[in-house]
Parts: sequence; C-alpha cells; structure tokens
Amino acid sequence: MKTVSIDSNSALPKYKQIVLSVEVAIAEQRLKRGDKLPSVNKVSLEFSISRDTVLLAYDELKKRGIIYAILGKGYYVKSVEFSFEQRFFLLFDELNSFKEDIYMSFLEAMNNKAQIDIFFHHFNIDMFKKLINESNGNYSKYIIMSTNLAEAAAVIKTLPKQDVYVLDQTNSDLKEYPSVHQNFIKDMYNALVEAKPLLEKYQKTVLIFPGFREPLGMKIGFEKFCVDFVIPFEIITEFSDREIQQGEVYVIPDDRDLVKVIEQSKEQSLQLGVDFGIISYNETPLKKVVENGITTISTDFKAMGIILAEMILENKKEQIENENRLILRKSL
Repeated sequence: MKTVSIDSNSALPKYKQIVLSVEVAIAEQRLKRGDKLPSVNKVSLEFSISRDTVLLAYDELKKRGIIYAILGKGYYVKSVEFSFEQRFFLLFDELNSFKEDIYMSFLEAMNNKAQIDIFFHHFNIDMFKKLINESNGNYSKYIIMSTNLAEAAAVIKTLPKQDVYVLDQTNSDLKEYPSVHQNFIKDMYNALVEAKPLLEKYQKTVLIFPGFREPLGMKIGFEKFCVDFVIPFEIITEFSDREIQQGEVYVIPDDRDLVKVIEQSKEQSLQLGVDFGIISYNETPLKKVVENGITTISTDFKAMGIILAEMILENKKEQIENENRLILRKSL
C-alpha cells in the first residue's frame, strides 16, 4: 500500500490527505522511525499537484514533530509516539437486534483502537446523501450499510476509495470495495434446499416480500428454488386482509409480518407447524421460544462485526461472504 494517497473526489484538502496518509502509515506500522518519505517532487508528479501543496503537508508534519528534514536528502520519520486516534464513520440502515449484534461485536473487537460514530439513514436516500456528504473528509474509515438504495453506489464513490468498507449488502456497482456481506440469492436458495424434505408436506410456499427494506436477492433465491424443484409458490407484498390456508408455509423476511401471520393464525385457531408453517429470516433470541420455536434462515451477525474489525485492523481488502445457516424448529 502506498505511503501517500490522494483521492481527487474527497472533500478533504489535498495537503491534509497527505498528512493523514503519513499518520495512518505510521499508525499501521508501514512507516517506522528513520524511514524516508516519498520526495516532494515524486508526490507532486504522481498526483499532479503543486510542490507547494506537498511542502505544506510536510511542514505541518514537521511542526508536530512527526518528521524531520535533512537538507539535500529528504524527509524522514522522526517519531512514532504521537497521538493519533482513528475515527470511524458507521452508517447503518436502522437499529434492530441483529444490527445491534454487529455493532457491539465490532466495538468489542476494535478494543478502543478508534473512535466510532454511528449514524442511521432509515432507507432514505436523501438522508444517506446528507450524512455521507457531511462526513466526507472527517474520518479515517467509512463503513457503509447501503442496502438496496438506488443511488447509493454513486454517493459512496465520492468518499476516499481506500478508506471505504461495505457491510451486509453489496452489488456489482460496489465490487471494488472490501466488504463483509451476505449472499442473499445463494443463502435463501441453499437454506430452502436444506428444508426441502419438510417443505414437501405443504401445498404452497408463500414469500412475503414488501421489497422496500428487503434485499432483492432473497426474492431471486426463493423464485429459483421454487422453479428448480417445481414447488407451488406465491409472492405477496403484504400480509393484510388475508386468511391463512391450511397447507401453506410462509417465508417471512420482516418481523413485522411475522407478528401479523402469528396473530392471524390465532384468530383462525390454526396450529403452527401442523396446519401451516413459517420460516423467518434473521435469528433473534425471541424466535427460540415464540410458538415453541420459529425456524430461521440467518447469518451470524456477531461474526460479521468481528470479521469487519479484523479486516480493518489488519488492513485487508477482501470481499467476504458471511456464513449463513438454516435453524430448524417446530414452526416447520
């Protein structure tokens, strides 16, 4: 990784980007005491900036006692014992129990090695743009949960590329960024294949898919499974004014719909796991005990936070699919 990096799309002035680059390189131990920095001319030519801009950055580092100059030879690292606290920008879609698991495990794995500020865009693209625009240049790392917002990729690309990490969902427009994510098509498909012996006792499999918050990959994986194995299926956008038919099994990504389906089953005096079935998405402690246990398809959210922290601390640039599994309980 280069000692000095400059992002022309960043709102941070170029001389400050040079200062931050050197600080990060020292903090990550890529630069050690006595190491030589790239020459003023080299940085100037490589990034097509003026020599004055580079000199301004190096002078600031000199004033802070981080580097020193030897006339006719160049600039060298003087001290690695300076106060440099990394600041991380976390942008989540919303706060719920599984997002809290990601956040808390990430925080614990970071072990106070950075100041971490968390924000929420609530699936609102205007809020998404506002929070990113206002944070641009103020943080050393940007961790973004972009969900399926249509303009998200373009907004993310205004941030310094080398400092961005994508969390939970990614796509082809974001493939250049390191990520810890779920593969929703594969995860849904594989989980339903595993559950197939139990699904075969039902007459129809119904996916409740509002499509606002839910990743499109869930729907694609569901449809592919049903078509491949000739499973009668239906996809609905909401569960309202609907009676549950005996022999139906519901695949439910949103817990709001899970509550509605269970409430409706009680009105109809139907027994879950006998008259109809449920597969919920995303494991929570409550699903272990509700209605004698709800079958779930879920990733390990705590592992996601730990892997993300390790990736950042070790300066890895990878795209990692987080493990997903089917947890069978009496609702199926």
